[in-house]
Amino acid sequence: MVSDLIPLGYTERMRMTEAIRAARTRSRLSLRALAAKAGTSHATLAAYEAGRVAPSVDTAERIVRAAGFELQPELARRIRGDERLPRGEELVQALELAEMFPARHEPELTFPRFGVRVAQPA
Repeated sequence: MVSDLIPLGYTERMRMTEAIRAARTRSRLSLRALAAKAGTSHATLAAYEAGRVAPSVDTAERIVRAAGFELQPELARRIRGDERLPRGEELVQALELAEMFPARHEPELTFPRFGVRVAQPA
């Protein structure tokens, strides 16, 4: 699974980075202006936006609030809950499902040929 290859916390860090940058750009504040309002340095804020440093949730919330926004976490229900299928099992299930659908193929395709007039019944 692709998520097994991603370092733990990477996606959360990237979401936080995007949230801070989006809050700053949407509020039309410069790095220095937002840093001053949030009580941090512009270098630290730049490091957060670049993803070089991961802010704590409290710090990110303080920065986003200083820009005039607030963080709102979202939860999404997983399709299968906590259970995971063994590697390849999902593909096997998909192929088995595909076999259940009827497949009728004619040995030769019949279609009108371009440039050939078909006689109309009288």
